[in-house]
Amino acid sequence: MASDKDEQWVRLVEDFRPRLTERIKVEQVLDHLQFIESDLKEEIRQKARTEGEPRAANVLISAVIRKPHSPGWFRAFVDALVSADCESAADYLQDNIPEPEVEADNDCCVRLIQILCPSLVGMKTDEVCVPCYSEGLLTEEDLEIVKTETAQRGSRNGARELLRRIVRHRPGWFSTFLNILRETDHNDLYRLMGGSSDIDKQSESLPDGAHTYHYMYLSASPESTQLSSSLEPSVFFCLSEPLPCITDGADPIAEAGGPDKANIVLRDYQEDVARPALEGKNIIICLPTGSGKTRVAVYITKQHLDSRRAEGRSGKVVVLVNKVPLVEQHYSAEFLPYLKQNYKVERVSGDSQLKISFTEIVKKNDVVICTAQILENYLERDNKGEDEGVKLSDLTLIVIDECHHTQKGGVYNHIMMRYLKQKHSNIRLKKQQKEPVPLPQILGLTASPGVGGATKMEKAEEHILRICANLDASKIMTRSLGEYKKEPMKTTMLVEDRKEDPFGDVIKKIMNAIHDHAQLTPTCDLGSQNYEQWVVQLEAKAAKEEDQNVRVCTAHLRQYNEGLNLSNTIRMCDAFSFLNQYYEEEMKKKTLPDQEHTIQITDTERFLFSLFKGIKCKLQKLAENPEYENDSLSKLRTKILQEFSSRKEARGIIFTKTRRSAIALSQWIQENPKFADIGVKASYVIGGGDQSVVKPMTSAEQRDVLNKFRTGKVNLLIATTVAEEGLDIAACNFVIRYGLVTNEIAMIQAKGRGRAEDSSYTLVEVKNTGVAEKESVNEYRQKMMDKAIDKIRAMNQVNYDKRITDFQIQAIMEEKVRMTKKRQKDVKTVNPADVKFSCRSCSTHVCTGEDVEIIENMHRVNVTSQFGKLFNRTENTSLVERLLDYETNGFIACKKCGQRWGSMMLYRGIECPCLHVKNFVVTLNGKPISKCTKWSELPVKFPDFDYAEHASYMAQCSDDEETE
Repeated sequence: MASDKDEQWVRLVEDFRPRLTERIKVEQVLDHLQFIESDLKEEIRQKARTEGEPRAANVLISAVIRKPHSPGWFRAFVDALVSADCESAADYLQDNIPEPEVEADNDCCVRLIQILCPSLVGMKTDEVCVPCYSEGLLTEEDLEIVKTETAQRGSRNGARELLRRIVRHRPGWFSTFLNILRETDHNDLYRLMGGSSDIDKQSESLPDGAHTYHYMYLSASPESTQLSSSLEPSVFFCLSEPLPCITDGADPIAEAGGPDKANIVLRDYQEDVARPALEGKNIIICLPTGSGKTRVAVYITKQHLDSRRAEGRSGKVVVLVNKVPLVEQHYSAEFLPYLKQNYKVERVSGDSQLKISFTEIVKKNDVVICTAQILENYLERDNKGEDEGVKLSDLTLIVIDECHHTQKGGVYNHIMMRYLKQKHSNIRLKKQQKEPVPLPQILGLTASPGVGGATKMEKAEEHILRICANLDASKIMTRSLGEYKKEPMKTTMLVEDRKEDPFGDVIKKIMNAIHDHAQLTPTCDLGSQNYEQWVVQLEAKAAKEEDQNVRVCTAHLRQYNEGLNLSNTIRMCDAFSFLNQYYEEEMKKKTLPDQEHTIQITDTERFLFSLFKGIKCKLQKLAENPEYENDSLSKLRTKILQEFSSRKEARGIIFTKTRRSAIALSQWIQENPKFADIGVKASYVIGGGDQSVVKPMTSAEQRDVLNKFRTGKVNLLIATTVAEEGLDIAACNFVIRYGLVTNEIAMIQAKGRGRAEDSSYTLVEVKNTGVAEKESVNEYRQKMMDKAIDKIRAMNQVNYDKRITDFQIQAIMEEKVRMTKKRQKDVKTVNPADVKFSCRSCSTHVCTGEDVEIIENMHRVNVTSQFGKLFNRTENTSLVERLLDYETNGFIACKKCGQRWGSMMLYRGIECPCLHVKNFVVTLNGKPISKCTKWSELPVKFPDFDYAEHASYMAQCSDDEETE
């Protein structure tokens, strides 16, 4: 009896039988198939000679899928196709199917060759076949066959054989063949096939994919006129023109806006999920990663704009994303190439200067791709009655990428709450026979709505319905995954405790010494997450009670705990480097920048510094001994070596928890010669936010690494969660999650990166993380989510609509309550004079709220002369240049104890000390605020920074100095 797997393979071969018959070289493939009997092979060869290869290929395919199946028959068939240089056929069986429009363009080129064959066979075959072999359009065996056919039966028959063979190649062969015709002086044939003499001089060669296709009637030459006379007048053929030359080093997409792609071709399942949106309904499209959700969104956008234009109405589409890199990605790779011929497309993000004129950008363009926060900011401006705002009624379609984030507290939800309020206001307006306010159509895109931490099916269903309600979706559109879904092979690598861990033992010994010094009794294991939480709570309590000794001790304990975690995740030398750098920075704080004497050091600080100094050499020596390496790193090394040794072209992603571990793992791989010997080229990609102590990556740096990964200059990417969602990372054949498990959404996204045939997904356990157990929970939740979606799709529409309405009304009421509380809180906003700030380390009084001003509703600064006498200034060694009017060019720290207070910001030429509230003990009316790590947690309204006043004062001071 055939296995289920065999049946799946048979269905796959049958689905692509028409494509396979066009591309199989029968003689060559038969040479590599051992499970077909000799008699049948000879019969198929005879059919190829007498009836042609397509019919023989059809018989060959039937023989391959005939029962009973030989063990490994499918893999043997794919290998035979590859070995016989039929990669374009093998692609269909290895989940490497061309994009629909690429496939359509290729079909058009094949058809063109067939139609122009009477003219093309007049080529000088001997002159053309050799460069075709050099450029890879013919194999050595193909070349021999063409030459033999030419010698025995003449040049025209040889040309026919050559044409039959080159059209079986992967898409991209047409441009190469066109170049060969030009270079061999077949200028008439070159022009007949669409070559332009004006462009010949611009480019010596045309790379694959450098052509953009359009449809035109063949009437350019006598040959084409004669040929077309036998065809229907309405028949159009696909010709090509190369893109203009692009200068060396330029990004083709950035320079040319991507290739022109006038026609969007969708697959059947994509058309099915798009159908309700084409009817103007609000929907959520839920498709797996790599299934073309964005392409469907582009198609819906184009149809939306086309239909409105046909009706004489204008359309305005905004595409919202939740990450800055996605703005450029969607713009360059998807929306611009398909829409730029007929519509104006623009992108705006926090990295763009255009955000200051967002209202004008919306007015002047048909499609705007932007981060959600920018749209929310301008909707709020309109709500406040400001001139430069944007209304929801200005828009006709909003596309929300990664729409599962449309939940409480998220910016997507803020935007949609405005929508829901207006929707329900419109219901009242209609009852009053008044004109309702127009609202845009909503299209949500997601690979996984998740279950929101649900443990029961009812709660999972409710979670997904709430997302549908928040997006006002009439339906959630998905498809049956059974016949399409190709799950990567999954393995979990468990780790064993070190038999000896002298490095960790030394760190624990130091931590216990600190416990004794501060009279602390930990309630959990050192190095665990519970210990981290215990220390954080203890630190907050010490700050509230102004116990400086305990506060300093807990700060150092957190660093040692992190050092333990790093030694369990990456190399001991990386953990040592982290601790050593921390203590060097702490010592710098105790030294004035222009003098050598130290600032005040307490007895506790002196004790802590001497502790580390006493064991520094021992830790460094232990860190250099590979004998004590953690088992997780050993497992990771084994897995990477296995993947790159067993695959012809390995390409993988390692997901890790922190930026520090991503950078350290990349460095570890680059320094290990074993990895270099098998061709591993590693790089890391981390987030762009500056909330971490590790220097962030800019958007440009992220794009550069991802481009190198796409082109193969990098074949192993080490990434934090920044690469899990949305980013268009090239399909790879293995994914490793290294000590990192979050929720079921992240798991699905990470799995989706392994899109190649026989891809693998590996989870590597790291001590004290419990990732294996969490992964099992996520797998259960994924199944729960799929079942919940099926139940929702099976609901009666009336019942569905009722539940959606109930959830919407509930959300609106909760929003009203929240806004009421906010207004009450604003009313209770305290007098800035009642707020006092003290140094978190030495309790020195710093300033009151009266001294603080706010810049651009973000930066709290103190520019008083009294404050300037209290701090030292140090250089920012990891300077990140800012856009617009300000940049951070240094740090400020307490003169007395060296505690960092914030940064020195250059704002329009004025240096402004910028305060970070987490570095201070804040008291309100004499009582300390226990939790105050963000300015938003402080109910104080500071006055706006008066730039003109301060600039005038500085100019006066400057004049006084010149006078003196």
